[in-house]
Amino acid sequence: MRKTVLLSFALVLLLSCSNSTTKFNNPFIPNYAFSTTLNLNLPTYSGLNSNINPQIIPDNGIGVTLIVMKISDTDYRAWDANCPNQYPSSCSQMRINGVNAKCNCDNFEYSLFTGVGNDGDYTMKPYRVQVIEPKLIRIYN
Repeated sequence: MRKTVLLSFALVLLLSCSNSTTKFNNPFIPNYAFSTTLNLNLPTYSGLNSNINPQIIPDNGIGVTLIVMKISDTDYRAWDANCPNQYPSSCSQMRINGVNAKCNCDNFEYSLFTGVGNDGDYTMKPYRVQVIEPKLIRIYN
């Protein structure tokens, strides 16, 4: 009897599990291997010295345009600047809208804290950020 109850409980737990709607593995945005280092002492990246001040980092030969935001001295968020729910095109570059990123084509908006949007199947594509020194960060995938 005890085994039956445990088995029933386990079965209920397994059936109640669902897939997360958050999807970072995006078929629209290619997986380019890259690594770039940003020196925050340079005027180009000085906006990243302030918390919650997102900045677009152009491609500059790395193959990816980024949106980067400093959360704290040890926490940065880096996202691909292409709209997550469409193939790269002339209007698929997102723009910063406060602490969100907004797609020009479909007006979907995504949080720069979580990458989750108000619509669409995919979230923003995240990249890893390593704080090397207080004013030197590395962004890579």
